[in-house]
Order: sequence, then structure tokens, then C-alpha cells
Amino acid sequence: MSETSSRTTTVLGLVVGAVGIAVLWGAGVEFPVAVPPGLVILMAGALLVTLVRRPWTGAVGALLGLFVLVGFLLSPTGLDNLSGQEGAAVAAGQAVLLVGVTTALVAGVLAFRSERH
Repeated sequence: MSETSSRTTTVLGLVVGAVGIAVLWGAGVEFPVAVPPGLVILMAGALLVTLVRRPWTGAVGALLGLFVLVGFLLSPTGLDNLSGQEGAAVAAGQAVLLVGVTTALVAGVLAFRSERH
């Protein structure tokens, strides 16, 4: 994967993760504040990776993906959301979120590695 495609895929992963959070929010999942913090964080990360052309920005995208992925694994409701116990819309939102942040994690690592050489 080239530097440009890795960077683009990282951004897309972050945006898809944010869309997953938006679906969860729309499906009625409670968040600690009015706008889900993860939504803001992932979109800010996508903007950073898009606008700042430095080798370390791929790592930022990867770390954001890892952060949200670990949060899912530690959350007492994460697996219930994914299994459909909270409804189809919540399961879909959780699945979209996981696909996005996992993509951002992998592509961000590849972008960081390719930009360092």
C-alpha cells in the first residue's frame, strides 16, 4: 500500500468509525455529554491526518483507532451492542464503528511505516 493510499484509508477508517458512533447515537445509545466525544475525536483525527503532512500523523490515526477499539473491548456494553441485544440499529452502528477503527489502526500503522522511509 502506498503512502497516499495508506493515509487516505486511515482517514476513511476514522470517518467510518465516526459514522458508526453517529448511528449508535441515533439509535438511542446514551453518551456522557450531548455530542458523543468519540465522534468529535475521530473527526478531528481525520482532519489532522488529512491536513497535516507529517510522518507522525499516520501514527495518530492508528492510535485513535486503537484507543476506540480498546474502549470497545473494555466497555461493559460493547459486546452486548454488537450481538444485537440492544437492537439491530445498535448492532449495525457498533459493527460500522469497529470496521472503521480497525481499518484506521491497520492503515495508520502502514502509513506511518511508509512515510518514515
